[in-house]
Amino acid sequence: LAVIGFMLAFVALAMLPFFGTDFGKGAVRWYSLGFGSLQPSEFLKPGFVVVAAWLMAASQEINGPPGKSWSFLIALVIVAFLAMQPDFGQACLVLFGWGVMYFVAGAPIVLLVGMAACVVAVGSFAYSNSEHFARRIDGFLSPDVDPNTQLGFATNAIREGGFFGVGVGEGEVKWSLPDAHTDFIIAVAAEEYGLVLVLCIIALYMLIVLRSLSRLMRERDPFIRLAGTGLVAMFGVQAMINIGVAVRLLPAKGMTLPFVSYGGSSLIAGGIAVGMLFAFTRSRPQGEIR
Repeated sequence: LAVIGFMLAFVALAMLPFFGTDFGKGAVRWYSLGFGSLQPSEFLKPGFVVVAAWLMAASQEINGPPGKSWSFLIALVIVAFLAMQPDFGQACLVLFGWGVMYFVAGAPIVLLVGMAACVVAVGSFAYSNSEHFARRIDGFLSPDVDPNTQLGFATNAIREGGFFGVGVGEGEVKWSLPDAHTDFIIAVAAEEYGLVLVLCIIALYMLIVLRSLSRLMRERDPFIRLAGTGLVAMFGVQAMINIGVAVRLLPAKGMTLPFVSYGGSSLIAGGIAVGMLFAFTRSRPQGEIR
């Protein structure tokens, strides 16, 4: 089922330039369905992790690189399609997930450093050739924050919230901040509920990531270990990127906060990914675990 889902999401991603829409945001990432929208990249990520883990595990069993090479080629094709939208954040997330799985599969660190250098080179190319990408990087590097931009609204909301917040429903930023319900939901939460709730949300994400990794470290099956690690890595990094953007540690990036941001595609795809992770880490007979 994961392979079939991946293939369907892959085809949908490839067809976006012809049938997709940008909803006025400058990046063609969605299909308009009349009753809602669909973002293929959200569904592609968990499917890609499972397919890549299967290929890498198979290459370990036959003591050869073909599976790893094929998984890397698939990742590059996905990154190319995402860059066409453009959606460099999701592209980096896919590459990061693949890199983590490749490292767990036994890749030399020197090779991973070389891949990181390639990512930097691609980022430099994107900055030079994509106005959408360059505008976000310039806004991030600028020492001055325009109070009428998304980052300006988010920064002010977090500052106004303080430790305990201004009160439920009393926040003002949700009325003026674009994408307050998706990309900058953490700023709304910080304003109304304060730093206390934000720290609780971060602690929950850390608990899921660390508990999952702790369980996967004892896993004997290479496929389960690779797939589970890839899923939890993407989950944790996506949350980190969303929060990092809101507090201006990272450039602006249209990425949802898992299970908190509004968005049907993100919520359903996140549920699928976590469901897979729970299936991989469920209790099994002791003989199957170290």
